[in-house]
Amino acid sequence: MIALALIAAGAQATKVGQHAAAAPSMFGAVLALLAVLALIVGLGWLLKRMPGSGFKPAEGLRIVASLNVGAKERVVVVDVNGEQLLLGVTAGGINTLHRLPEPLPTPEPARLPDFKNLPNFAQLLQQRLRKDK
Repeated sequence: MIALALIAAGAQATKVGQHAAAAPSMFGAVLALLAVLALIVGLGWLLKRMPGSGFKPAEGLRIVASLNVGAKERVVVVDVNGEQLLLGVTAGGINTLHRLPEPLPTPEPARLPDFKNLPNFAQLLQQRLRKDK
């Protein structure tokens, strides 16, 4: 009797997932991705043009050099309208350590390596392996 009831219920049962929505097409996924990217670019553009956004460097103020001297301590040379100050920056505050009488020399700009005259990697590897033995 129970077996007949189960068979009858199975015949009336619907397939699992029959009423589920169809999977989104590839076109819809690409369109959603492009919409999100456009939103990110648009918000970036809007933030850049808003006053007080913090993206613009302060005029007349720039960091010339910086050196870490501890975990949260550093020494910084700051140029303020042509005058250079040596500052000590800690987690507790900022202190003026010295006023530089003459500006620091500007460092040389970074140069790209000459890729045409690089040594052969295979030869360097063989030389290195021979030295280790």
